Amino acid sequence: MRKGDATDPKGLIAEAFKIDGITYEECRSIFLDWALAVPVDADSQSLIKTLLDRHPEDGHPMRQVLEEGLASMNAPRRRGGWKGRRS
Repeated sequence: MRKGDATDPKGLIAEAFKIDGITYEECRSIFLDWALAVPVDADSQSLIKTLLDRHPEDGHPMRQVLEEGLASMNAPRRRGGWKGRRS
């Protein structure tokens, strides 16, 4: 298996863009594998932006998954448990 770089450590995202007929669901699975391979202290938002710049293929399901991943990182998160109920 070909290794990637700091942005795509296992080369998973790059390979997904090369697969003809890849589905949205397969891309989501690949994105999860990518997210698990990225170091915990990495700025995932910046990495996703770099991947979007690197792969400008409009209409590709992996691009859609990356855009959704970026959007979900920008969305406000509700704090659960007692921290969410504190006033």
